[in-house]
Amino acid sequence: MRSPTCGFANSHSHLDYNSRMTKPPAKDPLVSLARYSEMGFIIPAAVLLGFFLGKLADYWLHTKWLYLVGLLFGAVVGFWQVIVMAMAAFKKDE
Repeated sequence: MRSPTCGFANSHSHLDYNSRMTKPPAKDPLVSLARYSEMGFIIPAAVLLGFFLGKLADYWLHTKWLYLVGLLFGAVVGFWQVIVMAMAAFKKDE
């Protein structure tokens, strides 16, 4: 005699379709920690890189003010990158 579950006789015929679906994997807290700690390092790294590139440009061009431009540019780029990463993380979490 045939089982009512698509012609296959199995021991799980009493389960409905939804109970056999796999659940999505749980979010790993280490992945979140890595993502957010990366955000914390981006701003200082961008500011320092901008400062040192500005100092290098000052040395090369014999000026005394380009380090400020590099410092401000690094700060803007660092904050912009953190905002982009935060928006991407927010979309992933939804």
